[in-house]
Amino acid sequence: MKPAARKDAGAGGGGGGGGGVSAFGVSCLDVKSFVASLVLLTLVLALWQLHPYEPLLSASRSSPSCPLLPRSPTTALSRSAADAAEIPSANSTTSAADTTGRQTFTAAAATRPAQLPAARRSDPNKRELRPYGSAAALFVQMGAYRGGPRTFAVVGLASKPAHVYGTPYFKCEWVPNHDPAASPPPRPVRTKAYKMLPDWGYGRVYTVVVVNCTFPSNPNAGNRGGKLLVHAYYSTASRRYERFVALEEAPGSYDESRFRPPFPYEYLYCGSSLYGNLSAARMREWLAYHAHFFGPSSHFVLHDAGGVSPEVRAVLDPWVRAGRVTVQDIRQQAEYDGYYYNQFLVVNDCLHRYRHAANWTFFFDVDEYIYLPDGRSLQEVLGQLERYTQFTIEQNPMSSKLCVKDRTNDYLREWGFEKLVFRNSITGIRRDRKYAIQARNAYSTGVHMSQNVYGRTTHKTESLIRYYHYHNSINVMGEPCREFVPKPTNGSKVMFEGIPYVYDENMKRLAGEIKRFEEDTIGAIFT
Repeated sequence: MKPAARKDAGAGGGGGGGGGVSAFGVSCLDVKSFVASLVLLTLVLALWQLHPYEPLLSASRSSPSCPLLPRSPTTALSRSAADAAEIPSANSTTSAADTTGRQTFTAAAATRPAQLPAARRSDPNKRELRPYGSAAALFVQMGAYRGGPRTFAVVGLASKPAHVYGTPYFKCEWVPNHDPAASPPPRPVRTKAYKMLPDWGYGRVYTVVVVNCTFPSNPNAGNRGGKLLVHAYYSTASRRYERFVALEEAPGSYDESRFRPPFPYEYLYCGSSLYGNLSAARMREWLAYHAHFFGPSSHFVLHDAGGVSPEVRAVLDPWVRAGRVTVQDIRQQAEYDGYYYNQFLVVNDCLHRYRHAANWTFFFDVDEYIYLPDGRSLQEVLGQLERYTQFTIEQNPMSSKLCVKDRTNDYLREWGFEKLVFRNSITGIRRDRKYAIQARNAYSTGVHMSQNVYGRTTHKTESLIRYYHYHNSINVMGEPCREFVPKPTNGSKVMFEGIPYVYDENMKRLAGEIKRFEEDTIGAIFT
């Protein structure tokens, strides 16, 4: 029976074949399965070898319904692009219906089998540009301030190439807080902004931008509060923009009376960036002198860009505690490459931050000393200049090295402006001027004057007010006297480093009074 069973199993295979298979114990069905598997494996290997030629083959023979080869895996870059297409950006104007329709289309597409689009032959002469990172920001905000009932100022930095070679612009929007009792509810108010670039082209990677937002009327007249939004557009040729909240007013915080006199101070000092190694002794002398000069109704705003060392801080702290000085830390400005430690940014921020803090705002440096000739008072001088929005101040350039040789003097006990008594006598040349301004009538400002003011400017002030400039003396850490000469007689001149100097002791005469004032006001200071 067993041989018969083997013969039945091998029927159809031929007598000799059946006997042979029976001898090895392998059926004809097993041989066919083996051959079929071998053929299938061969085809798989052949397809694998043809994989690098997929674009050529698919372009010539594949069809959407029956692709020749499986679709290549999606790259990370293409996935990111696909994801970005599905997520609307903050600047997108796509409607909700569009979004819903796109989601429906995506769901329907997911139920259909994937289709391979016909690949195109790549053109070796078509180049691709791939951006990575950002060289400069579209806008970097430092501050935003209300300048009046219907006007605001937003102060910051922006990419200089973008503003020099491009056409960025701004729009402003006031979004009032929700008021459930209001019917109809308050609506946002929009206006186009006016931008100013007040750094006279001195910017580097970044330039200073002051954005003025002026609305037809007070957008917060009901004092319910709200937010000032700025739309910063990349170009007039594009609708692409960035939107950010520049300022927020809490309900009930608006007070129109602060935009009218009387103001908190008579005089305000806005200082430029303090950087580098500063002499604590010279800072002490400068601050004591001007605290006395401007009087008790004055305030000083200093900006620390890395120059306020522990020694300088020790000099400033007594005046801070007395309420005469504010020191603002602006060291983060170093991350944005602007002109001279971003001093144009600093003075514009100070202008708008304290726009209604004083009647007059002064701009000059910490190696410069304001002086009134002929014994006039500051109140008298400014009374004559009150009809002007701005006036500039002429310079008396002083030597920062030359001192009088006198064995009876104790130079170590004398202050810098007490012993630096030689003035450059060259006339008829243009020198930098500093200035004072009625800040409420200025829209932006510069280091040496403002070109964006409402009202008149005068430069004819040399008989009323001047300033002594001890150039770079603030950076001399030790004794400033490095050259000594005999005291000139009969108005004669001293030649030093090719420059004629005359003896000028106007500041020296004030030293004793300033020292007594300092001790009476904040006590003794040792530097």
